[in-house]
Amino acid sequence: MALLSHLNRFNQRHPWSHNDHYGPWTAGRVAASGARHVLDVGCGTGNLAALLRRRAVTVTGLEPDPGTARAAARRFADDPAVTIVEAGFAGRDPQRRFDAVTVVAVLHHLPLLPTLRELRGCLAPGGRLVVVGCYREAGRADLLASLPALLLNPVMGLVKHPARADAPPLHMTAPTAAPRETLGEIRAAAAQALPGARIRRRLFWRYSLVYDAPAGHGPA
Repeated sequence: MALLSHLNRFNQRHPWSHNDHYGPWTAGRVAASGARHVLDVGCGTGNLAALLRRRAVTVTGLEPDPGTARAAARRFADDPAVTIVEAGFAGRDPQRRFDAVTVVAVLHHLPLLPTLRELRGCLAPGGRLVVVGCYREAGRADLLASLPALLLNPVMGLVKHPARADAPPLHMTAPTAAPRETLGEIRAAAAQALPGARIRRRLFWRYSLVYDAPAGHGPA
């Protein structure tokens, strides 16, 4: 416990975003699908939206936290191709369909199975859903998988944020919540709502999910 406490203090002094770490990977999966119009659910201050904008024609970001949404809107004030909407997933335009939807560290804030079904309904025919999510650790496999992350986390913090921080950066201050579902439960829900979805365990307490809607698919 003393070691974990020490690591936690060190990580707070050298903060870095596990979610931003997967930003280039997420944007790459979107680009590989040929998506032109992208919805980023829970866009935060817009770090992923900026990466997506390099590869897509338009990006719509949803962000429920007012301060964070305002920061993102200011960031893209001069880019008419990026629209920031101060709203959660429920506040999206229910009629609009996108070529790709990205959901990073957001899904565990929402009811899992209904949200997966609604995300499928946001996709245009042939569209791609890319999720990077958090899961609740349960069992020996999760414990073993977390050990490399525990060791690498302070190293990454020192590399990415070598100067000691007095407070976390703005993009790491959005409200958080502990994940409720295990990785097994997430796989089971995805099998129901997103047949054929590809799920992988990732470093730093994350998993990835990629789902490609059939070319002739309609809203779920």
